[in-house]
Amino acid sequence: MPVQTTGHFTFANWEERAVGSSDAGPRLAHASVTNTFSGGIEAVDTTCEYSIVYVTEKTGTFTGMERLAGRLDGREGAFVVEERGSFGADGSVRCTFEVVSGSGTGELTGLRGSGSFTTGPGASSFPYTFHYDLD
Repeated sequence: MPVQTTGHFTFANWEERAVGSSDAGPRLAHASVTNTFSGGIEAVDTTCEYSIVYVTEKTGTFTGMERLAGRLDGREGAFVVEERGSFGADGSVRCTFEVVSGSGTGELTGLRGSGSFTTGPGASSFPYTFHYDLD
């Protein structure tokens, strides 16, 4: 039976660069991001890489991979999640993520799960929900 855990993540750093020509839309970008998770997931200075499509100047979609190393409900290890999401003109972001099969290490070996978060404009810390199973 899946376990649900919750918490917050705080955006720590965002470095973005354009990819290819930006003469006409849609335009592509790549971002390297660092986050800190607290709550059920405890991970400081995560490693996250996003590929972004800007459909307009303020709307688009993204995909990415994020490595979280630390603890999940007290169990130590690391795992990677694949993220997919969209962002709106109002500054909101909606994202779902899924554990990459086989990426769990240490006490998180055999981890499976998925989660989501929604952010709003102007905040620096956002709630997440994560449902998971361990072998």
